[in-house]
Amino acid sequence: MKSPMVGTFYRSATPGAVPFVEIGDTVAEGATLCIIEAMKLMNEIEADKAGVIKVILTEKRPARRIRSTVVPHRVSRPRGSAVR
Repeated sequence: MKSPMVGTFYRSATPGAVPFVEIGDTVAEGATLCIIEAMKLMNEIEADKAGVIKVILTEKRPARRIRSTVVPHRVSRPRGSAVR
């Protein structure tokens, strides 16, 4: 998952809260992965496809560059489906 904007990355909605996702979690398309604060607006970043969280590349920190990878995940495919 690539960051769609520059901003501060947050793994959870509030300090000390449970993170939206952890390594090994299975996520559905549209599930919230993180929040990126840009220009004082909190933007929930959603999974663009279903998959499994492989690694989380950042913690709370400022200035994520646009299209930098924040939460890579492997795409889930039904058994027997062809790779396109």
